[in-house]
Parts: sequence; C-alpha cells; structure tokens
Amino acid sequence: MHPVTHAQTHPDRPAYIMAGSGETVTYKQLDERSNQGAQLFRSMGLKSGDVIAILMDNHPRFFEIAWAAQRAGLYYACISSKLTSGEIEYIMTDCEAKVLITSAGVGPVIDEMPALLPGVKLFMVGEARAPYESFEAARDKMPVTPIADETSGADMLYSSGTTGRPKGIKPPLSGAPIDAPVALAMMAQGLFGFQNDSVYISPAPLYHAAPLRWCMSVHRLGGTVVVMEKFDPEETLALIQKYKVDVGQFVPTHFVRMLKLPPEVRAKYDVSSMRSAVHAAAPCPIPVKEQMMEWWGPVIHEYYAGSEGNGFCYIGPHDWLTHKGSVGKATTAELHIVDEDGEEVAPRTEGTIYFGGGTPLSYHNAPEKIAENTNKHGWTTLGDVGWVDEEGFLYLTDRKSFMIISGGVNIYPQELENLLITHPKVADAAVVGAPHEEMGEQVVAVIQPMDWAAANDELKAELAAFCRANLSHVKSPRRIDFMQELPRHPTGKLYKRLIRDAYWGKEGSKIV
Repeated sequence: MHPVTHAQTHPDRPAYIMAGSGETVTYKQLDERSNQGAQLFRSMGLKSGDVIAILMDNHPRFFEIAWAAQRAGLYYACISSKLTSGEIEYIMTDCEAKVLITSAGVGPVIDEMPALLPGVKLFMVGEARAPYESFEAARDKMPVTPIADETSGADMLYSSGTTGRPKGIKPPLSGAPIDAPVALAMMAQGLFGFQNDSVYISPAPLYHAAPLRWCMSVHRLGGTVVVMEKFDPEETLALIQKYKVDVGQFVPTHFVRMLKLPPEVRAKYDVSSMRSAVHAAAPCPIPVKEQMMEWWGPVIHEYYAGSEGNGFCYIGPHDWLTHKGSVGKATTAELHIVDEDGEEVAPRTEGTIYFGGGTPLSYHNAPEKIAENTNKHGWTTLGDVGWVDEEGFLYLTDRKSFMIISGGVNIYPQELENLLITHPKVADAAVVGAPHEEMGEQVVAVIQPMDWAAANDELKAELAAFCRANLSHVKSPRRIDFMQELPRHPTGKLYKRLIRDAYWGKEGSKIV
C-alpha cells in the first residue's frame, strides 16, 4: 500500500498532525505535494539513484519531501539537526548529495553551510532566506500528477557516530513500484498490531531511522501520525488522551521521564487507548518496563535491530513477562553468539552477537567497516555483546566498545546504569572506565541528578551505598561525578565517547 491508495479511498483522513501547531496534512495533500516534489526533482535533472539531503527539525514538510524522494527513486539522506557544520559537510560530501533541504528550526548552523557546499542546490522550507530558495515556491509550480518513471527510492541514514565518524547505510534500490509491499509495514501489522486506521504517536526526531521508517510505514497502512516537535513527558500523555492514540514507538528514556512525573500528573490522563507501545534503540532496565506494564498494561513490545537491517529480534509483552530482560528471538536472520575465535558458544555464554543469512551490511564508502564486522562464516555484527537462553531468547549485555577492564575483570556498564536509573534522585546515568594506575581502569558513574542543587557529597555517598547493596563491589563505581545533562541523542542513544574522553585527557564534556 502507499499514500496514493489512501488519497483515493480516504482523501480527507489526516496522514499526520503536528502536535505543537495542530497543522494537519491529509492523504490527498500528501499525495499531491509528494507528486509535486518528485516532479521538481526530475525537473532539476535528478534521476533514480541520486541523493538529496534533508536537514530539518520535526517540520510539517518533512514527510512530503521524504515521500517525494521515495516516489522519484532517490536516496534521501536524513541528517541530524544536532550536528556541527563540519559534521554536516562530511556527510553531504560522503553521500554526494546534489540537493540540501533545510529549515530555520535547525538553528545558526544552516548559515554556515552554503560556503561549505559549492555546487549543491539549496532549499529552505517555511520562510526562506538567501542563498536558500523556497522549497514550497519551487514545488508549487509543479503538476500534482505522478512522474512518468515513478520507482521506489530509499532512505540513506548515517550511524549516529557514538564511537567515531558516522557511516552511511546505503541499501541497494529495489526497482519496485512504490506501492510494492514493504517488510516493515507488514511487520507493524503482523507483530505489533498496527491497523489501517491506527493513530500513531512519534515523539522522536524524524531524521532518525526508527521514527522515519515507522511513520512512513503507518502512511503505507493508512493510519494517522501525531508528530511531536520535541518530546515532553506530560504532553505525550495529553496527546495520547486527545487523539486516542493506540500505537507508538518510544525509547527507554521516554519511559523513564514519564514514570518520573508526579503520580497526580500521571493519573490525570487516560492512556487506555494504547494497544501497542514499541520500544528499541537502547536497553530498557527491567524495573522501568515492569512499571510501564503496570501502568499501561501488557502492551509494551520490544525489538533489537540496527539501521543496517542485518537482523531483527522481537519480544511481545507476554513473552517478556516470562523472560524478563530479553530483547526476544530472531525473526529475519539466524542469531549466533560467538567467541573471540568466531566460533559459536553454548547457551547462557556471553559473546559477540552476529546474524547470519540476513541482509548483508552495506556501508557507503566503507569496505573496511563491512570487513571488520563480518566474520569468517559471513555472519555480521553491530558490535553488541549478549547471550541466548535454551529457547533462543537474546539478552543484551552491552556494546563491546564500552567494556571496562579493571584488574583483569571485564565489566559491562549497562548493568550498573540500569540500576542507577531506578534511584529516585537520578534522572540519567552513564558508566565509563577511567584510567587507574593500579587497576588499569576504574568504574566511574556520571550522574544527571533530578535536582542539580542536590549534586553533593551526600548524594554521592547515598548512590555508592545503593550500588554496593545491589551489585558486586567489583561492578560498583569507585568514583561518582555529576553532569547537569548527559550528552544523550534525542533518539535515546548516549554519546558515551564524549564522557569517556573527558577522563582520558581528551577534549570532552564538563564533568564535576
């Protein structure tokens, strides 16, 4: 299915609603505007396989442009609005984008880009300022009918760069018609219970893989997307009640922030319409998920996958209640846990997580990254560590690159982070290894307190005692520091490299 189908059967149904402004775009409008966008791209000489870049906040024109590129057989590289001009220039150059479309909401960085991008066609949505041209003005001159050579494009997304230079994920174009079945839309229906008339809430930035792909899957099915310009825990509850939202995709930090609302605020809103709340992107501490289940009911679904698409694990709420902490069973590829020699290990033995028989890795201009993450069996990894039980349920331990080696003992920070976040005085937590003369590394917990005024030695002592009461002393932090806000990506991923670098004498975040 595709928006064109729904434009014919439900022309006035909202394809999406912007939560802040209330602006509504119907399926008829989305169909016509995406046709005009595709016509504009063709008029500029862009052909199937070419690349455009979208550098925007959660703006009402985002989906119209993505669908226009999709209809024109283009790659659309969606770039994080949080990046510096140098990081944006690197991605634009790497993906060879011929067009950049941006919005004023991205901020001052857009004024730095024209000088860095000679030869790139520049557009701005909303009120455009030179040298950017108005995207809407150019688009509106175009016919609302489909282009003659319509064919499916694809997103081209860049890894978030939590451990170095981001890499572009460039899947081969299918050459299929735009209304051909798409696996994610079928999965949304089959696994997660999305309906043709579902109302889906999207609280995350649209430039990231999961929000972009899930929202466009809802459009394929014919539902309505409620787009939050920026996540706010109470507003999320208000929107669920207002629009009778039944499906949504979240990350664990969203759950944590909603759970930490005062009980009387949580009780104000009716969330009983929620049938399927899907989460991924970062591990969810068991107590957090338990509390969400108690509040919203057994509607919390989880999956483990990467933008690379090389494998996918899924667990529904009922399986999770009997396999707490698991991210599920493999559905699209074979799951393998392997040791340092690349050999498979027994159940309940930790190792690197690999997938076999799935989609091959396709990093753009990075054959070394493909080789580095493919083993002798042809299996591929995202660099995560975990184990499987006898039934095939996967449990994540952490990322290999985050492991701390202290006194010869391997320590994975995730377990300690999951514990710390449950403390009522902790808003967020990161655990890293810092240099130590005797032990090699020592475990350091960096805490974002609920109340910055309480960031004192008394709280450090309280948190240290809390850790020792619940975990082995080896895993407990030897040092506790505070940050006003951890460098966390809006999608929930933590830029742990920035915190770790501060302790190893590299330029990093300010830690007290």
